[in-house]
Amino acid sequence: MTEIESLADLDATLADGSALRGLRIQDLDLTGHEAQLLARTDLDGMVVLGGRLSPDLDAHLRLHGALVFPTDPHAPVNPYRATLYQPHELYEGLAERGYEGTPDALAYHWSRDATLHHDAFVSLLRAVHDDSMSDALTELLHGAPVVGVMGGHALARGTDAYAGAAGLGHRLASAGLVVATGGGPGAMEAANLGALCPSEQVLGSVLERLAAVPSFRPSIEEWARVALEAHDDIVRIPVEERSVRSVGIPTWFYGHEPPNVFCNGIAKYFSNAVREDGLLARATAGLVVLHGAAGTVQEIFQSITPLYYAEEDRTLAPLVLVGVDHWSREVPVWPAIEALGRDRGLGRVVHLVDSVEEAAELVVGSRA
Repeated sequence: MTEIESLADLDATLADGSALRGLRIQDLDLTGHEAQLLARTDLDGMVVLGGRLSPDLDAHLRLHGALVFPTDPHAPVNPYRATLYQPHELYEGLAERGYEGTPDALAYHWSRDATLHHDAFVSLLRAVHDDSMSDALTELLHGAPVVGVMGGHALARGTDAYAGAAGLGHRLASAGLVVATGGGPGAMEAANLGALCPSEQVLGSVLERLAAVPSFRPSIEEWARVALEAHDDIVRIPVEERSVRSVGIPTWFYGHEPPNVFCNGIAKYFSNAVREDGLLARATAGLVVLHGAAGTVQEIFQSITPLYYAEEDRTLAPLVLVGVDHWSREVPVWPAIEALGRDRGLGRVVHLVDSVEEAAELVVGSRA
């Protein structure tokens, strides 16, 4: 089984005479290759996911054993896309139509539309979309060491805590790690921003710009506009090597949280369960947890479970909670973590610290 995700890959396959049986052709415009494909009959087991093809080619493929999956012209997103989202895609039309007219907002409303909850075809499209996101995310990361940074959406721009989370992201990315967050505002945005910035000087300048719009409430439009402008300035800065430093993994399940834009790629999911499992599973270099509430607590214990049951001789990545008072008293999950960690490998890799600097040192030092 071979995945074909670009026309260049399809050209190469057709040119070398390879059999077309079992190919997975994902989201391609096949109109320019129609004559070549109509001449082939070795098509059994081929799967065509979305894209564009004529009725004649559609009939020919099906006649010779291929499966052709159609899309829904009413869907606000392409369920078969082969790449992660880029910020301007999700916020397309922001200036003209406002946030409610963007693909991001329309996808959320599509996902919550009560008339579609029991539509098997729409459910299939959402599931295929999320699987496509996972596949594209795996290809983008390509085995790179990933550190997850968790935290709440309420953290405001312009605060010391926001600057601290951004500094944490920058320190981790500068050490060669890819910073992955839940992709939302607040602490997540700050960590993604710090990771994306190529220098402390650039980060400091952007922090000042963003402080003018502290929160996405009451205006997502202004919050996103200033961020998109800053994002574009960051990615235009010449660097020796343009590598992946920052990834956001948000979900339409939290419709009140718009995605942050400071990412090399955004893997946005309809299923929060699939999104959370994928995010935590990819945090191979460790996990840092900043202040948060219910969603962050859920992620903490979801990450603890595999550490708790891990084999004793397995090397485990660190899990670092930042904020002694917060996690011991305000949201007292630390006593439970300590209890679970007794006589377990978990106890050796969980840490409670008071500063993002300590958290960065623990994660970076664990890889030395």
